Amino acid sequence: MEQAIPGKVIERFERNGLRMARIEYGKAVHEVCLEYHPETEVGDYVLVHVEFVTHRLDTAEAERIIAALAEMDQLAELELPVADVVAEPSPLR
Repeated sequence: MEQAIPGKVIERFERNGLRMARIEYGKAVHEVCLEYHPETEVGDYVLVHVEFVTHRLDTAEAERIIAALAEMDQLAELELPVADVVAEPSPLR
């Protein structure tokens, strides 16, 4: 079963004409598209599916979900360190 973990918007920007954001999940940060919810602002909590924001949550609801997931020990993956540098792929031989 997949679960949606609320993430917090830490930055908004535009890329190739699309409204985008950086979303923080614990120690992990992901880039997502805001086109379904362009009214999303820095500081909002959101749910994401396949790199698109699908829902905006109020802070209290997001904190309740995060607390419930923590109580069920379902947030361990958010505690993993995130690599700062992505290695370039090796050339095909």
